[in-house]
Amino acid sequence: MSKKLVAYFSASGVTAKVAETLAEAIGADIFEIEPKVPYTEVDLNWMDKKARSTIEMNDPASRPEIAVKRDNMKDYDTIFVGFPIWWYVAPTIINTFLESYDLTGKTIIPFATSGGSDIGKTNERLAPSCKGAKLMDGKVFKGNVGHQELAAWVEGLGL
Repeated sequence: MSKKLVAYFSASGVTAKVAETLAEAIGADIFEIEPKVPYTEVDLNWMDKKARSTIEMNDPASRPEIAVKRDNMKDYDTIFVGFPIWWYVAPTIINTFLESYDLTGKTIIPFATSGGSDIGKTNERLAPSCKGAKLMDGKVFKGNVGHQELAAWVEGLGL
């Protein structure tokens, strides 16, 4: 049986809730991807072209620093990576996280939260950051997704 990790970035707590429910549903370890410089409410104002999140998302090469790395990443075969959808893709801090490790031979499965957006070009943007790994199609969930729905989704992945 492979060892699973649910790693997530949450700007407002919604993704954190889904990640915790997912980890519990599938018996996985959990890890929060925290930015070295936390996002403020002003940073997250996507309607402001000068907001930090807008500037980062307009630059595909942007790689916000993460506060700490998971020290035992080599122990995991399957990594679920969760995040809120920003501009129809994963926030670039997810690329930072993925590029921080040797992912050779691992399976990466994105999951996202959104009030209305689909997964967009997420995998297209994450693929270059997953060298040597198998990147599976991701899925978007509402913040109130239940234990059973998440468990059924994972079962349907055929891992």
